[in-house]
Amino acid sequence: MTRQLTDRPAAVAEAGPALRRRPKWSGRTRRDFFVFLALALPNLVLIGVFTYLPLINNIYYSTLDWTLGSASATVVGLDNYVTFFTSADAAKVLGTTAVFTLVTVGGSMVLGLLIALALNSKVRGTTFARSAVFAPYVLSGVGVGLVWLFIFDPGYGVLAWVLRGLGQQSPQWINDPQLSLVMVIIVYVWKNLGYCAVVYLAGLQSLPQDVMEAASLDGADGFRRFLSMSVPLLSPTTFFLLITTMLSSLQAFDLIRIMTPLGNGTSTLIYEAYLQAFGAFNRAGYSASISVVLFAILLIITVLQLRFVERKVHYS
Repeated sequence: MTRQLTDRPAAVAEAGPALRRRPKWSGRTRRDFFVFLALALPNLVLIGVFTYLPLINNIYYSTLDWTLGSASATVVGLDNYVTFFTSADAAKVLGTTAVFTLVTVGGSMVLGLLIALALNSKVRGTTFARSAVFAPYVLSGVGVGLVWLFIFDPGYGVLAWVLRGLGQQSPQWINDPQLSLVMVIIVYVWKNLGYCAVVYLAGLQSLPQDVMEAASLDGADGFRRFLSMSVPLLSPTTFFLLITTMLSSLQAFDLIRIMTPLGNGTSTLIYEAYLQAFGAFNRAGYSASISVVLFAILLIITVLQLRFVERKVHYS
């Protein structure tokens, strides 16, 4: 028995070089690599051609003084960025973007959570209610904008008709810049809160019921259980929604384009880039620089969320 134990290290030592000499590029490894290439390479090519190549081109266009449709352009370096950040409209556009994003993200998530709590109840009609709440999210933004534009129109809109019946005058939702932003925010929150509600509903239904029942037996009421247990356990869902809704709000375009074509008080970064390129100015290079600024903001927000906000997330 002693001899076998003493001989084993020598056997392992003799087998060690043989194991180390085994070729790393074996037939199975080569086959797995080619399978990976066959599955991943088409997607990588499509992502490179339709995502990263346009991004690189846009960064290059942002260094040009180029009028859309012109055959020639002048390299101006960072002049477009300097012009944007020193212009009188920069603070207004950035402020409008910040207000629109914060209110729509906060409103969609808070209202979505409240609706999810209601839909999580075991009563009749919840299946139909879930479908009704989620339906606006999958509707066309153009169609939603047109319908709500008819509702808010101060002349012949439904809301104006109701207010006239009550002896009141309709606010100038379309002509007043501040009210135009409020109008677009209301419609955007209405359209997207169903998405937050459904995601939160899935999170609520995945909560450990034994923990919730134990807290109930300990005397915690519903509100206490919600604040002390449900909210922390929903932090992965909240973190996911925070990223997706914020990125979506920063890129919101269709509702703004339909409801306020001239950007009257609703010119966010993405819509300002559209107006500069395809509006009366045709400043393609300047528009590209605004798009790069938006991309930088999206990148910074995402990195900060992954770096700091995720620390507060409870995954277990």
